[in-house]
Amino acid sequence: MSDTEDSNKSKNGKEMSDANYASIIIDISHEKVDRPFQYRIPENLLAEVKIGTCVQIPFGAGNRLRKGYVIELSHKPEIAEDRIKDITDVSDENLPAEAVFIRLAVWMKEQYGSTMINALKTVLPAHKKQKELQHKFIVWKMPMREAKEFYYECDRKKQYARARLLKEMLADPEGRLPYELVTGKLNVSAAVLKSLADHGVIRIEQEKYYRNPVRTVDAVSMDKVLSEEQQNIVDTITEDYDNGLRKTYLVHGITGSGKTEVYIAAIEKIVQRWKQAIVLIPEIALTYQTLMRFYRHFGDRVSVMNSALSQGEKFDQFERARKGDVDIMIGPRSALFTPFPNLGLIIIDEEHEPAYKSETMPKYHARETAVELAHLVPGGASVVLGSATPSLESYYRALHGEYQLMELTRRLTGGSLPEVEVTDLRDELRSGNRSVFSRALQNYMQDRLQKQEQTMLFINRRGLAGFVSCRACGHVFKCPHCDVSLSEHRGGRLVCHYCGYEEPVSKTCPVCGSKYVSAFRAGTQQIENEVHRLFPQAKVLRMDADTTRTKDSYEKILSAFAGQEADILVGTQMIVKGHDFPNVTLVGILAADMSLNASDYRAGERTFQLLTQAAGRAGRGTQAGNVVIQTYQPDHYSITAAAMQNYQAFYEEEIGYRELLRYPPAAHMMAVQICAQDENAGIQFATRLRAGLENLHAADLVLIGPASAGIGKINDIYRMVLYAKSGEYSVLTNIKDQTEGYIKRLTEAGKFAGLQVQFDFDPINGF
Repeated sequence: MSDTEDSNKSKNGKEMSDANYASIIIDISHEKVDRPFQYRIPENLLAEVKIGTCVQIPFGAGNRLRKGYVIELSHKPEIAEDRIKDITDVSDENLPAEAVFIRLAVWMKEQYGSTMINALKTVLPAHKKQKELQHKFIVWKMPMREAKEFYYECDRKKQYARARLLKEMLADPEGRLPYELVTGKLNVSAAVLKSLADHGVIRIEQEKYYRNPVRTVDAVSMDKVLSEEQQNIVDTITEDYDNGLRKTYLVHGITGSGKTEVYIAAIEKIVQRWKQAIVLIPEIALTYQTLMRFYRHFGDRVSVMNSALSQGEKFDQFERARKGDVDIMIGPRSALFTPFPNLGLIIIDEEHEPAYKSETMPKYHARETAVELAHLVPGGASVVLGSATPSLESYYRALHGEYQLMELTRRLTGGSLPEVEVTDLRDELRSGNRSVFSRALQNYMQDRLQKQEQTMLFINRRGLAGFVSCRACGHVFKCPHCDVSLSEHRGGRLVCHYCGYEEPVSKTCPVCGSKYVSAFRAGTQQIENEVHRLFPQAKVLRMDADTTRTKDSYEKILSAFAGQEADILVGTQMIVKGHDFPNVTLVGILAADMSLNASDYRAGERTFQLLTQAAGRAGRGTQAGNVVIQTYQPDHYSITAAAMQNYQAFYEEEIGYRELLRYPPAAHMMAVQICAQDENAGIQFATRLRAGLENLHAADLVLIGPASAGIGKINDIYRMVLYAKSGEYSVLTNIKDQTEGYIKRLTEAGKFAGLQVQFDFDPINGF
C-alpha cells in the first residue's frame, strides 16, 4: 500500500516555500465554520501569507470582499485555473487568537489524524451567537427645577405611577434607578416610562453586561506564606519567564503538599506582567472548589468554562476573555481553547487524569496540545503540569529532560501521610465475612462516627464491564499473549480486546480448583444501602452519575459534606480528585481490583493513581488519618506502592513492563478503529489494511490484530481495532497518512461505502 500525496505537502504546520495557492475558511467565528475554498496567492503577498493568516478575498458571484483564514498551502490547483480567484490583501484585522488556533488545528490534524474541519471545530467551537444582555437605568433629562415642578403637577393630577417614580428620583438627583426596580417594586409600567422619555423628562440608559456563571463571592486576598519548596518552584517559573525561557514544568507533589498555592502564586506573577492564564482541571466536579480558591484571591478577573454552563454563559465567557476582561479561565479540557490575546501560562492540574484525552475526533491530549499552543502564542507561554501521581508519559519525559521536574515532598499542615492498611479479601471470605466491608474497615467506621469525624468510601469502578477472577485465591483470567485481563462477553466467552484471543468462561479456577469464579460487580447504591444497614445512625451522602445529573449538584453535595452535614460520603472516582476536607480521617477503598484487572495495559498505572489519590484524602487537617485498601491481590506492586505512597517504586516496576512489552511511553502506539455496517466487510478491510501495512516494511514496527473492539457492536455498527507500535512517532503518523491515502483511493473507486476509520495515538481510554 502506498500513497501518492504531494511530496511538498506541509507537515506539522510548516509552510512550503513554493506554495502559491491557499485553502481558506470564510469568516471563521463562533457562529459558523464553513468548508474551505482555494485561492491564488498573488506574487506581492507570497511572503506574507502563512497558515493562520487573516486575508481579504472576493467571494461569491458579486465578488464581495470577505474575511477568511488560511488553513493550508499548496503548489498546485485543485480546480481549473480560470475558476480560482486571487487573494486581495492581508487583513489588518488579523486577530492573534484566531490565527494561533488555526495553526493549532493544522498541528492537531497532522498529529492525531483528523479532518481539518473537525480540528477547526474543536479549537474554534461553533457557538451560535447569543443575544446580548443589557442593564437599563433611569436618569433625569430635564433640569432639576423643572423636574420638581413636573413632580408636583403629577401629584396634583393624581398620576400616581409618575409621581412615585419622580419622587424616588428626586431623593437622589445625581443617581440612576435600575429599570427592573422601577417596573418591579415601584410598579411603573414600561408604557409610562416610554411616555416620560418621549417628553424629555427622563432618559433610559443601557449598559451591556455579560452572563457571569460565578456565584457572588467576597473577593478577599488570601496571601499565604509559601514553604521553601513552594517558593523555589514559583521563583524558578518566574525567573525563567523573565529570561525569555518558555518551559514545561512537572510539579510532582504528594497529596496535601499545596500545589494549588503554587499555581496561584505563579499566576499572580504572570498577571502582574499583563499576561493571562488558563487552569485546566480534569472534571467538572472539581470546578467549584478550585474556582472558589482562585476567586477569593483574584476576584472577578477569574471565570469558568465547563459543560454545565448555558450556551449564553459559554459565549459570554469567551467574549470576556477575547476582550481581556478576565485574566484567568478555569475549566476542563475545552477551556484550553480560550481566546486570550496575551496568554502567558497554562496549568494542568491532576495532569495524569484520562479525562484530558478527547474521546471524539481529533483524539487530542490536552497535555501535548497545551505544549504546542504554548509554542504558538505570541511571545510563548509556560506550561505547568501538576500531580501527586504523574502519568508515566510526563515522568518519563521529565527524566529524559523534555520537562523540568520539581518536587513537593511535605504536607502543608506539617502532618504526615495517612497510615495505610491493606486488607486481603480472600481472608475475609475464608472467615465467613460476606459484607462488602472488611472487619477492619467496619471497626474504623464505628470509631469515626463516635469521634464525629468523617469518612469517605471509594468504590473503584473502572473496568466494570470486566474482569473475571477467583474469589478464593485471587487468580485473574488473563490473555496469554498481551498480559491484560480477559473481558467477559455474552455467550460465555472471555475475550482479549488487544489481539482477539478467546477462551470459554471456566466454572472452576485453574489454579486452586475453587468454584468461586465470577465477575465482580458493585455499585455506589449497594454501598450506601450497606452503610445504612450497619450504621443506621450515620448520615450518608452519595456522589455518582445518578446524583450529579442536575446543574450545581456537585457543588451542593460537596458543600454539604464540607459543612459536615454528613458523616460518610460514598462515591466513585469523582470524590477522590483534588478535594480537601480537613475533618476526613478515614478513607475506605473498596474493590481495588476492579481497575487493576481492567482489560487495559494502563491498568496498573490507573490503579496506583486512584489508590494514592484516594488515600491522600485522609488526614489533611491536624488529625491523623487512616486508609483501608480492600483487595484480592495485596501483593501486587501497584497496591503495595500505593500503600507506601511511593511513586518512584511504582514507576520503576511499571516502566520495566512497558519497555518489555513496548507500550507507551517506552514506545508509541496507534489504534486504528474500523467501523462497519457489515461485519464481513469490516473484517475484510481490516485484514487488507494489515496486509498493506506489513508490506511497508517499516523498521521497528509491530502490528497487533485486527481484533474486536471492547464493545464490538454499537447501534448495529461493528467495531474492530488494529494496533501499531513503534519507537518513533513519525513512523505511526506516516502509517496514518498512508492509510488515509488508501482510504481516499477506495472512496474514489466507490469501494469504501459503509466503512469509517478513526485513529488514536498513544490511546488512553481505548476503543
